[in-house]
Amino acid sequence: LGQHERAIQDYDQAIRLDSNYAVAYGNRGIAYVLLGQYERAIQDFDKAIQLDPGYVPAYNNRGSLYGELRQYERAIQDYDKAIKLHPSYATAYNNRGSLYGKLRQYERAIQDFDKTIQLHPSYAAAYGNRGYAYGELGQDAKADADKTKACSLDSKYC
Repeated sequence: LGQHERAIQDYDQAIRLDSNYAVAYGNRGIAYVLLGQYERAIQDFDKAIQLDPGYVPAYNNRGSLYGELRQYERAIQDYDKAIKLHPSYATAYNNRGSLYGKLRQYERAIQDFDKTIQLHPSYAAAYGNRGYAYGELGQDAKADADKTKACSLDSKYC
């Protein structure tokens, strides 16, 4: 609902009740990201990972934040860790593929989007992202097919 400060207060309370609750730190980190408080968000993602080294969403979310901060190597390391811990976590493949796209490593991006689609065939963003990568490689027929598929799954890609 866009009430990020209120959400932070609720997560603060959850942490006061159980300071070992990794999910509360991870979710509060997301709220901090949405408020633009990136350093605090990273601290919370770090704490969530410290408390639960297998907490995959914290690696993925921290990776996304590192990507936004243009700390690309750190972002890729976090996506790699999320994928290693949970090989069927489609979101991490899609996010890493998007980062590879930003870095103009389109072949690697396509591999990640392929994996995303294999794991989650109705993931419209993966088709749209892969279509963009194909377009950048001059593979227009594949690009058009993916853009059409993305549009059929979600009208915002039309």
